[in-house]
Amino acid sequence: GLEKLMHDWGWTSFSFDWLVNSDFAIYTIVMAAVWQASGFVMALFLAGLRGVDSSIIRAARVDGASLPVIYWKIILPSLRPVFFSSVMVLAHIAIKSFDLVMAMTAGGPGYSTDLPAVFMYAHTFTRGQMALPTDWTTIGWTKAWSEACTGVQCEGVKGYFWNSFKMTVPAVMISTLLGAFNGYVLSKWKFKGSDLLFGMLLFGCFVPFQVVLLPMAATLGKLGMANTTAGLVLVHVIYGVAFTTLFFRNYYVAIPDALVKAARLDGAGFFTIFFRIFLPMSTPIFMVSLIWQFTQIWNDFLFGVVFASGDSQPITVALNNLVNTSTGVKEYNVDMAAAMIAAL
Repeated sequence: GLEKLMHDWGWTSFSFDWLVNSDFAIYTIVMAAVWQASGFVMALFLAGLRGVDSSIIRAARVDGASLPVIYWKIILPSLRPVFFSSVMVLAHIAIKSFDLVMAMTAGGPGYSTDLPAVFMYAHTFTRGQMALPTDWTTIGWTKAWSEACTGVQCEGVKGYFWNSFKMTVPAVMISTLLGAFNGYVLSKWKFKGSDLLFGMLLFGCFVPFQVVLLPMAATLGKLGMANTTAGLVLVHVIYGVAFTTLFFRNYYVAIPDALVKAARLDGAGFFTIFFRIFLPMSTPIFMVSLIWQFTQIWNDFLFGVVFASGDSQPITVALNNLVNTSTGVKEYNVDMAAAMIAAL
């Protein structure tokens, strides 16, 4: 690491012990989290920058404004919605941080980096032992795919993998399209109470999963969609539309209103403007929304274990069942292969 590099350069007294120092360990988690999130944030800002009218920048340069002035006076104010979206999304991710902490410090030293998700994991699951195989083989993968026991059935995770696929694709597409439509209405066709509606949708971004379990279970039961893949699609669409609306609304706010007015003067209607003008301009934010939604829905466990059962469960639930099903000797290679399949 950094310490070895400095020693190789001749600075033998250099010491970097932040990971084992209870006063600084949390800052190593922060640095790793910043590095991990930088790509997604860059995609958000790239999408926002694509929405800044280049004619404004050209006009500012004609007026003699320098690049730093243009950046501070024009571009940054135009990106306020993107800044807000980034803060909202990153705060949401930070609250649920788990993988970085487990990989770097496992909550230590002591309790200096112990976060809620790590605490719950440590008090709920037992830790297994893993090592590199002595003989490289695909037997573990084959068994995990088609033979491993996920309860009383020993048919592998292949059926659950396709359940996740059938759940994720429509949920991602529907929630993204609804978010695009909502963002279009809330940014360019404001009506009385539109800001209040946006605020309520925004509040949905902070609603914990646990809060919606009982009302959503009752709703799915009344609709006859309990324990079905379609029910999971509905749940993820409802929960995800708040985020997609936030993304698209803040993206569309940066598009000049003059564009909509000009289209209306030319006779374009509400839907024509949306499908012919706004959607073709939305490729960057569509990519951001698709990546975000696909990642969140595919990796979800709580909704899958609560709202689905039997053959309709997603692969994350099947993976948990496989790991916790005991039929003799613990096969860590099969467990790891199933985890890798789920991660694909």
